[in-house]
Amino acid sequence: MTEATTTVRVDDEVRLCVQAMGNPDAPTLLLIGGATWSMDWWEDDLCRRLVQGGRQVVRYDQRDTGRSTSWPPGSPGYSGADMVADAIAVLDALGVQRAHVVGLSMGGGIAQRLALEHRDRLTSLTLISTSPIDPSIEGLPGMSPELQATFAAEHSEPDWADRDAVVDTIVEAERPYAGPDSFDEARLRATARRVFDRTDDMAASLTNHSVLDDDGPADAGLSRLDGLPTLVLHGTADPLFPLAHGRALANAIPDARLIELDGVGHQLPPPRTWDLLVDALIEHTGRV
Repeated sequence: MTEATTTVRVDDEVRLCVQAMGNPDAPTLLLIGGATWSMDWWEDDLCRRLVQGGRQVVRYDQRDTGRSTSWPPGSPGYSGADMVADAIAVLDALGVQRAHVVGLSMGGGIAQRLALEHRDRLTSLTLISTSPIDPSIEGLPGMSPELQATFAAEHSEPDWADRDAVVDTIVEAERPYAGPDSFDEARLRATARRVFDRTDDMAASLTNHSVLDDDGPADAGLSRLDGLPTLVLHGTADPLFPLAHGRALANAIPDARLIELDGVGHQLPPPRTWDLLVDALIEHTGRV
């Protein structure tokens, strides 16, 4: 299997670390991760299975993660619109005119903006564990009481140079988001170690995405995505965006298909779901 890691120059200031896996002539899946996510969170084994299904898989370190450009913690010098532009820059650098875009959580918001603002660059859209950016969709439930309590509790910062302390922080931060029986601590700890080893500024990585300005598109009506093949995957135990968010997405985008993942929380769907996940993605991206 071909794997190529490169640095994409967005402008004079911003560099993104990008990895493409598989045949560059195959249909491209562009994976856009959630807040704080470097490419490491898209697990190698899952990516390889998608490549084996006949797809080129592209994942990248978003700003302030991994080996991409970082800003001082608490002071990101960019907006959500810049992160949308980053995805286009990645496709341009790889010579990909149109891609199957897959976004998870915050990445799902970026993916929705891509579809609305750069429709001609998408072949299909897949949204995982995310919420509609359309402001006309109202009345969706908030996060679970347990997760609210986690947010309200005081948390001390680790010594950012202490690998074990930072890994512990990442692991414990992810624990309340997982669904019942879906928290694999050993697997998550291995990912967290890789994240630490590849990240230039852990404090920025775990801070800056949460303080970005909300600069959504002027027209975020998701009904405009009529005709764009869309797949929505959402866990039934998501404590941040309860299942109603996924159902609202599927209702708002004409002809979107919804797959409910039993017992899955706000997380990359765990390995027990990968047979379903991979089959669904290959089938969805093969319809066009």
